[in-house]
Amino acid sequence: MLWIVATPIGNLEDASPRCLRALSDASVIACEDTRRTRALLSHFGIDRPRQFLSYRQGNEESVGRRLIDILNAGQTVALCSDGGCPAISDPGYRLIRLAVESGCEVSVVPGPSSVLTAMMLSGLPSSSFTFKGYPPRKPGPLSRFFDEEKNAPHTLVLLESPHRVAATLAAAGAVLGDREAAVCIEMTKKFERVARGYLCELSARFAAERVRGEVTIVIAGNHPKFARKECGSENADA
Repeated sequence: MLWIVATPIGNLEDASPRCLRALSDASVIACEDTRRTRALLSHFGIDRPRQFLSYRQGNEESVGRRLIDILNAGQTVALCSDGGCPAISDPGYRLIRLAVESGCEVSVVPGPSSVLTAMMLSGLPSSSFTFKGYPPRKPGPLSRFFDEEKNAPHTLVLLESPHRVAATLAAAGAVLGDREAAVCIEMTKKFERVARGYLCELSARFAAERVRGEVTIVIAGNHPKFARKECGSENADA
């Protein structure tokens, strides 16, 4: 059995009993950063499994094949990331595909998600949304990244480095127009905060502000209700 285990994105109290049981019962844990997962296990008093493997971008092919051999030998593998849902913006889906193709049983232990948490915190429409992961860093690819979504009505969700928040918001505003957006920082943690407003004012605010921690950005889709023609004088909500 391959267990896909969602783990806390910040607040460890979000770990479900089923999550802890899956990590406790697994013969092998495959995780993004073994140090972070060891800390999670230690916090809940869970003994280390017989095998602890780092499964991340760059080694997913070699370690993935090894994990399939372990599954075929009848052992249980728990796949987790540093936080949130494995296979969302990480290579976990490759292992899941290998397991399915190899006839291994796969089950999901659902739980915390930065994408869904930010979507709810934003106050923007959630009936349909597009998750785009991390945007490109260079200006040209970044503009094309947003241009692909310019006419879509769906709310846009993306992840970003704290050092690139202002640049990404400015690029989004230049391509999409001045739409409503939310910048969600350190979600579920002690210093969680959400800045809501229009792209124009948010990009100016974060150009003058140092951001620390993990960031998820939510931007309204193409709808006049959530956009304005020019930058206004309103302040973003803290």
